Amino acid sequence: MIRIENLIKLFGPKKAVDNISFTVAKGEVLGFLGPNGAGKSTTMRMITGFIPPDSGSIQVGDYNIMTSPIPAKQLLGYLPENAPLYTDMTVYGFLSFTAELRGLRGAARKAAVEKAIDTCFLGQVAHQNVDTLSKGFKHRACFAQSIIHDPEYLILDEPTDGLDPNQKHEIRSLIRNMGRSKAIIFSTHILEEVLEVCTRALIIDRGRIVANGSPSELKAMHPDAGSIILKVDGVIEAAVKDKLNALNYVKSFEILKVKENRVTARVYPKEKGSLFAEQLANDANQCGWRLEELHTDEGRLDEVFRQITLPDTVKQDSKKKEPVVTVRI
Repeated sequence: MIRIENLIKLFGPKKAVDNISFTVAKGEVLGFLGPNGAGKSTTMRMITGFIPPDSGSIQVGDYNIMTSPIPAKQLLGYLPENAPLYTDMTVYGFLSFTAELRGLRGAARKAAVEKAIDTCFLGQVAHQNVDTLSKGFKHRACFAQSIIHDPEYLILDEPTDGLDPNQKHEIRSLIRNMGRSKAIIFSTHILEEVLEVCTRALIIDRGRIVANGSPSELKAMHPDAGSIILKVDGVIEAAVKDKLNALNYVKSFEILKVKENRVTARVYPKEKGSLFAEQLANDANQCGWRLEELHTDEGRLDEVFRQITLPDTVKQDSKKKEPVVTVRI
């Protein structure tokens, strides 16, 4: 696995990475999230040996990146933030060059280049000069060099940046498939990618880890996670309130919308669990209400991300402005 322990990086008086620790094992795809300037790219550059840490340790497989940089880097594939390329080369020539740098020769080099071109859907531009490519194809060419030697560990800094929707889908599928046998860290600002691809996500803010868990665990941090959206027809608002107040497994509720005899409410359980929705549905049916909608809110990752990465002063102001929720009385 990749093991990071007590990693610190200073740029003058600024602590860009502030004593972070985490691990990534083979079979994991770790989404590395955070606002701009949070320390994501700096951390990834240290993992790959591009810049040294001020303190802490980085273990790649059996090797420490500081004391055994060459064998550690041989295990790594790295897509940097700005996808650097030699623009005067063709795509095929660039990949052949990087394969040779990775120690591949003869038939093995040719096979690796052709596989990378095929894997990254570069066939139509393989013999074009890099400087004639679109931003998306340039990014894919740099992605191809990161996997040319079939590395055990992949560090990808915003791998879908500049790609069109179809290309993003292709790269996400590729990362998901490779993640079954490799350890992958990739940074992104696109939260839907985390939900689609990642087995785990880590959020860093101002150089510190502020959340670490599976996408579902992070979504569950949302205050509405586990609540039920209930929409019933054929009943007045007062009757819905009376019934919800009478249910001993309901902690609180709020009425979201009332239109004629159709009421929509958000209902919070005393204890989160799969039986809550079933209990609520049974009680609604016993009251003769026509159920139009009943589903469990899983939470929203974008709002969780925003709340835990806001500046402290903004968090305090937002709490003051929160609307009062109708609670169980």
